[in-house]
Parts: sequence; structure tokens; C-alpha cells
Amino acid sequence: MEKKNVWETYDVAQLAELEQLNAEYREFLDSGKTERECVDTIVNTIEAAGYRELETVIKEGSTLKTGDKVYSVWMNKAVAMFQIGRNPLAEGMNILGAHIDSPRLDIKQNPLYEDGGFAYLDTHYYGGVKKYQWVTIPLAIHGVIVKKDGTTVEINIGENEEEPVFFISDLLIHLSQEQLEKKAAKVIEGEALDIIIGNKPLVIDKTEGATEDAEAKKAGKDAVKTGVLNILKETYDIEEEDFISAELEVVPAGKAREAGFDRSMILAYGQDDRVCAFTSLKAMLDTDVMDRTKCCILVDKEEIGSVGATGMQSRFFENAVAEVLNLTGEYSELNLRRCLAHCCMLSSDVSSAFDPSFAGSFDRKNVATLGGGMVFNKFTGARGKSGSNDANAEYLAHLRSILAEKKVQFQTAELGKVDLGGGGTIAYILALYGMNVIDSGVAVMNMHAPWEATSKADVYEAYRGYKAFVECAGL
Repeated sequence: MEKKNVWETYDVAQLAELEQLNAEYREFLDSGKTERECVDTIVNTIEAAGYRELETVIKEGSTLKTGDKVYSVWMNKAVAMFQIGRNPLAEGMNILGAHIDSPRLDIKQNPLYEDGGFAYLDTHYYGGVKKYQWVTIPLAIHGVIVKKDGTTVEINIGENEEEPVFFISDLLIHLSQEQLEKKAAKVIEGEALDIIIGNKPLVIDKTEGATEDAEAKKAGKDAVKTGVLNILKETYDIEEEDFISAELEVVPAGKAREAGFDRSMILAYGQDDRVCAFTSLKAMLDTDVMDRTKCCILVDKEEIGSVGATGMQSRFFENAVAEVLNLTGEYSELNLRRCLAHCCMLSSDVSSAFDPSFAGSFDRKNVATLGGGMVFNKFTGARGKSGSNDANAEYLAHLRSILAEKKVQFQTAELGKVDLGGGGTIAYILALYGMNVIDSGVAVMNMHAPWEATSKADVYEAYRGYKAFVECAGL
């Protein structure tokens, strides 16, 4: 089957809408480089659109009726939102699901040290990364430090031009003969991904009559580290021990950018999977109340297996659905099971885009292309579909009908050649309830690299596709 380039299908009005959507998307990427920042951005957006916090509704003793909009946040890293439809919840919902975590470097709990005149922060990489891609690029630090008294200090440094950035060093080419003989996975070891945060020793006042302060006396051989600690104390009122209760993430510094002379692409960090999170969120906000309740879940920890209290494997979503059922007067254990089993879901995650420079890694007949429209992956997994959700043919036909009616451009794909590897999403976890689930999303080049590329047209088609989906009747 021949694939279309969707750019050729747009009229002037659609091109204008596409550009506006992508401008909003770039702002979303810039404001949400971590899960916590994403949740803050999302909550501010949906509250302005009339969504109320589920826990507040419960405390007030209120009920939910058709058209009501509620959301629930879990540990500031995952969010579920619902707009109540006309039909009973036991008949199921239309669900959009994506994840808001991305590969990065995390600061360890005892990270600060000095070596060779440099102050470093020790890191542990998160998710699947090519470690060599993270050296010699400008880096920013985002996150929170929670002190013993419960005070939370928010950190966001390295994004504005007047702020300092951080970096990981690499061996100069003149001395790298032995390094270059190593396999790519070993060129940079995980323990070498420590970021340089300072090089200036603590300045000691040596003017006549001046007395060395206590910090200067303690500095000794760790004068650079002590100087950094002084800056942290003055700027954020934090001590070295406060790193124990911190969640600090190291990400590429810089804003999302338009790419290409034709400005047809977006180049940015974290598009896996915030491109699907943004388009899902927009689809929720830009549709009216429907017969079926519509739902959007944006979760954490997908990049490391959807584990933990904020990952899709937790009971956070199931508990939220139970509470919504209770507030609509429908709750019973049987109705909860019926609701989840009768849901239809798009598990929204990115797919690998064809890259002509590495053509041998792809099956040309079954690969997504930039500018080919939103993507459906009937299955993911690795080598023989291991660990995959595999959507049934009836559900695919149902989706084809919906998209054809709305003239949404889409393509189908697999994640590379059969024996090369693969990947997973949250789809198989929701499928455990018996609901219809399929992977869908946007094609990405440079997936999991510090800077990933998408097509503006694919972002637009994903938004249109998700909007058509939440408006449709169930299967």
C-alpha cells in the first residue's frame, strides 16, 4: 500500500490550525521537562477549562452528573481526568493514555564530590539511553528538594540564557585512540555520566585583619565542593544532606525548536512521550460531552516498566475509576469490572520513524514515516511479540471506520525489523482488564536521544485522531 505525505492534503485553514497547535505543543514541551512539571502544567490547563479535583468533590459530599469534569493527581507525577458522559459508566469509557516520563539522568542521593579541581554530581541514568549521546552538551537540572521540615524547594536551572548550564566531559580526540576501539555501549560507562557543576574554590578573604570563616577552614582539599555548597545555601537554603530527600533530573538545556528550512519538524527533548500526552490532553479539552465518558490518563515510569506507585501497574487508575463510579451512584465491584472491561483505549506512545541513514534496521513496508500521519502499532513487544498487547482485527476495523469518517490520515507500523529488538508501552497493562486496546501515536526520529524529531503534520493528525476517538461510540 502506498503511503501519502499528509502535507499534500491540507488547505490553508488546516495549515493555520496545524501551526497554532504546534506552537502550543512547543510551549508544553518547554514548561514540562519532568513528570512533576508536566502535571503542574496539565492541572493549570484543565482547571482553567472547568475540571475539578476529584478529592475535593469527595470531601464536599457532591455527586457527579453528565458533563461534569474531574481529575485526580497521584504523588504529583500522574494524572487521570474524566468528563462524565450520558451513558452509564458500566457501559465503558473511551480512554486516551500516554506517559509523561522520558529518558534522562537522575541525581543520586549522595551525589556531591570533588575530584581534580572539579565539583561533580553523581548520576544514574533513567530509561534506555545511548550514554555517549549525553556528553559535551549543555544540561539543565530540574526537580525538587524536600527538607527535613517538609519544606519543598523547586529547582529549575539552566534553561534561561542568563543561567549557568552543566555538562559531562569527554576525552579529547587527540588522546582517544583506545576509547574509540571500545563498543559504543562501553565508550562512556554509566558511572562516567557525572555532571560538572563547579571549578572555583571557595574564596577566602585574606585581607589584613580578616578572619577565615568556619566554612573556609573546613574546605581544605574540597574547596570547590565547599564553594558550591555555599552557593546552594545562599540560593536555595539547602544543605548537602538535603540531597537525600531530593528528586533532581538532568535534562538537555534549551527550548523546543522548529527544524528544517521549511519549519516542518519539531526538534526537542522528551517528545517520547509528551507528544502523545499533549495531543491527548488537547483532544480531551476540545471535545464536548459525549454519550460515553471520556478519560485521559497520563502516567509515570513507563520508561522503566511502568512500575511503582505512579506507574500504570499501580492501582491508581482503577481506584480513581471506582471513586468516579461512586460519585455517579453506580459503584459496585461488578460495575467497576464491567466499566473497565467495556472501555476502548488508545495507548498512545511514539513509534520509530524511518531513517534513510539507517535503512537496514527497518522493514520498509511496515515502518512509520515522518509526515505519514498518526501511527497504529497492532502489536509491539520484542522478537516474536514477547511482552506485547496485540489488538484484535475487529477493533482495528472499528478505528478505521472512525478515522475515515473524520478524514484523519494514519499509517500502520512495527518497531523495526523482527529480530532487531523492540519496545513496550502501557497497552498490555490496560488489556488485563479485557478492554480493547491498541498502540497509537506519533513517529519519532532519534527516539530516546537528548533531542528527538517529529513532524508537525503527524502531531496535528494525532490530535485529530484522538479527538475523533473520544467522540465515537463504543465497539
